[in-house]
Amino acid sequence: MPSRATKIVATLGPASNEPAMLEKMIRAGVNVVRLNFSHGKAEDHIKLAGLVREAATRAGREVAIMADLQGPKIRVGKFAEGKVQLVSGEKFVLDASRTELGDIKGVGLDYKELPRDVKAGDVLLLNDGLIVLTVDAVRGEEVLTTVKMGGELSNNKGINKQGGGLTAPALTAKDMDDIRTAMSFQADYVAVSFPKNATDMEMARQLCNVAAAPFKHKPGLIAKIERAEAIPKLDEILQVSDGIMVARGDLAVEVGNAAVPALQKRMIKMARAADKVVITATQMMESMIVNPVPTRAEVSDVANAVLDGTDAVMLSAETAAGRYPLETIEEMAKICVEAEKAEYTELEADFTGKTFSRIDQSIAMGALFTAHHLGAKAIVALTDSGSTALWMSRHNIRVPIYALTSRLSTQRKMALFRNVRPLLMDTSGDRDTALDQAEGHLLRRHIVQSGDVYAITCGEPMGAPGGTNMLKICRVA
Repeated sequence: MPSRATKIVATLGPASNEPAMLEKMIRAGVNVVRLNFSHGKAEDHIKLAGLVREAATRAGREVAIMADLQGPKIRVGKFAEGKVQLVSGEKFVLDASRTELGDIKGVGLDYKELPRDVKAGDVLLLNDGLIVLTVDAVRGEEVLTTVKMGGELSNNKGINKQGGGLTAPALTAKDMDDIRTAMSFQADYVAVSFPKNATDMEMARQLCNVAAAPFKHKPGLIAKIERAEAIPKLDEILQVSDGIMVARGDLAVEVGNAAVPALQKRMIKMARAADKVVITATQMMESMIVNPVPTRAEVSDVANAVLDGTDAVMLSAETAAGRYPLETIEEMAKICVEAEKAEYTELEADFTGKTFSRIDQSIAMGALFTAHHLGAKAIVALTDSGSTALWMSRHNIRVPIYALTSRLSTQRKMALFRNVRPLLMDTSGDRDTALDQAEGHLLRRHIVQSGDVYAITCGEPMGAPGGTNMLKICRVA
């Protein structure tokens, strides 16, 4: 399989939760599996996480597990017939106090705060924007609307407000339970749905750390950017998160489809500049839910995300419930490899005007620069926390980065970093022995051979976090 820098996140579901299929998917190139906590019970996720770990062991490679929280249920209630056909120009009532099942005149709400969040003139988008309602008035617990764009509305479809402004908290009681479940199997990442600001992410961090403490574990936190309110707060959200997800579904409904491509580019650029990871998600290979090949537009979409510099591209229903989960991964991997061939490396421009206050960060940048100009076969980072590999991965370079760590949790976390190949290696406490072990590791895996040049970074004393302070250029004997 050709070397690929961009990582693939695959959502698990009925189409992909059997041990044999999981193993095939990991062999085909999945780097991160997403467990969607909007579906299934706690015991389902615990069992699936165990199957993923076993499949990864059989495939001979580690993958990261990302627990994706459901977030607030901003949805309509249920209908007596399961669905209704709304007609443009007709009246329709969203009623927070309604207990009976819905009909053509109105429906109850899972989200009881809606009457407080809207006013006359607001536009509500239901079912991913396929149905548009204009608010005429709010009367007590009732939101009176006119159907602006009709269509089929079925049970529990989502509600968005154009331009944002729904007050639902990012973390619900269910999310708090789900965090405890995810920490019981030490999920490597937790994705937080609908955060509006840094406070939402800080609260999630505290809950994760408390739940993970008995396991001596600390998950990475991914903020899913899907609310209009999150866009002006991107800087502060990035500061307190380990990465972001460009969640194009709900975001497109709130800000409009046309605004999303430019926002995607901006978010990827901001995340990389802040030394954070970024995942691009939603409908990337949507047609492959039912077709064995992607559309040309989908190929371009994935390739453009790669060229923008995303760490990972994500599959949702394509691998969770689609007919062709394995083929979708294979196609996506091919597109990533081809797009990466066209990447432009401009390290000099990347470093111009930059100042590095940390020794370990300066060493990481020095390794990139030197390896690029020497035409090195590999960059090797001996890392405890993964920080050195993360910094290196923020810059486009055609030299693969091999991150060697003695910590399994660090290896798994680095599975999401662009252009980083994380390997597990018990390193000696002695620097020279560790360097010899690292070269032996590369030789055994045929990463380097006699005569090849590679750059290696490590820290003295060995194993001290944040201690990378040495860069060595080696030629294999």
